[in-house]
Amino acid sequence: MSPIRLYDTMRRAKVDFEPADPKRVTMYVCGPTVYGRAHIGNARPAVVFDVLQRLLRHTYGAKNVIYARNITDIDDKIMAAAVAEGVDPKVITDRYEAHYLADMGALGVQPPDLAPHATDHVPQMVAMIGDLIAKGAAYEAEGHVLFDVAAPGDYGRLSRRPLDEMIAGARVEVAPYKRNPADFVLWKPSADEQPGWESPWGRGRPGWHIECSAMIAAHLGHTIDIHGGGLDLIFPHHENELAQSSCAHDGAPLARVWMHNGFLSMGDTKMSKSLGNVVTVDALLEQGWSGEVLRLALLSAHYRQPLAWTEDLLTQSKATLDRWQGFVRRSDVAATEVPERVIAALADDLNTPAVVAAIARLSRLDDVGGMRAAMGLMGLLEPIPEHAEQLVLATSDATPVATTIDDLVAARTAARTGKNFAESDRIRDDLVAQGIILEDGPGGTTWRRA
Repeated sequence: MSPIRLYDTMRRAKVDFEPADPKRVTMYVCGPTVYGRAHIGNARPAVVFDVLQRLLRHTYGAKNVIYARNITDIDDKIMAAAVAEGVDPKVITDRYEAHYLADMGALGVQPPDLAPHATDHVPQMVAMIGDLIAKGAAYEAEGHVLFDVAAPGDYGRLSRRPLDEMIAGARVEVAPYKRNPADFVLWKPSADEQPGWESPWGRGRPGWHIECSAMIAAHLGHTIDIHGGGLDLIFPHHENELAQSSCAHDGAPLARVWMHNGFLSMGDTKMSKSLGNVVTVDALLEQGWSGEVLRLALLSAHYRQPLAWTEDLLTQSKATLDRWQGFVRRSDVAATEVPERVIAALADDLNTPAVVAAIARLSRLDDVGGMRAAMGLMGLLEPIPEHAEQLVLATSDATPVATTIDDLVAARTAARTGKNFAESDRIRDDLVAQGIILEDGPGGTTWRRA
């Protein structure tokens, strides 16, 4: 079996992956902040680390891997969205978490083993902040608690950038109560109309960075095997996680391997909500691109390299996938073991372009069983459920009900006619999560399988 080698951002090199305990391989990936629809750039880490968790389960056994991906449901953007709609923040977070899960499900992203929510772990955050204060790594000032970046002694070792450059890059708030301009917030006061929790420092809410450190410690331990996320998280988020966790746990490293995927661009610029050049996953699905085509497009470049998102990329990915899927679905040959060439490519720092080349070679060799196994491992040939005409979905009051796809399409049409767009979106997202794409046209709504 090919040894797994992964690029470690901390060491700036590919290293042999050696989990502390092969019977309990731990991975944590920073998940969404749920205040809006996920764009295709947000989907890249979800798909990349989904492939990695599949490889880890293949290598170490499905039950020996614990994969956690958090939900950030405390955030100023969430509060702003709630104020704009005149609703409780939980209405916003519940809605967009459901959208996120449906969108990622359409891309073949398997649910993580753990999906900890920030709002469920405030006591753990308060406890960790208290420990940091007791150890001299944090201090209280004017209702805030701040982490002292001088405390670790090696702050900045993950991003390897000068402190003044890091401060500028993070656009940190310069406040008179800070000992150092780079000191970051662990706890901040909440106004009466804002969500807040009681703490030794007054009613308030946690800063962004402390949530991941607290949830990792609560569910996975002080040191995990792999910590992942997008390149944009290296600083300040992961740098700050690393510093506070190390201080809280007497110098223990937060992760053995740090992994970061590259940016996705639209034309010559990075995709960004602030630039207004984003395309959302649900919009791409509604345009008729299947989730598997989007997944293959995201995996067409090596995860650490930038990826230009273009119409040509989608067209090429669709042509490739149509050819592969048609080849294997015309045959009743069962999947074999995943070919060693495919495993070796994935084990070489998730070299997905090499996997694509290996699958193409298998098609030329008429190796249907090998192709079926390889595509299954990559999430590119998800099985069509038995009795697919009948689905079990949740109704609006969360009571499961068995119904047909046509019934659900009719219910969505009725909701749209009655301008109940929240219910219409919910039905559509539930269908997308189970591999059903709706297409609205002048003659009404039709459906097809992704």
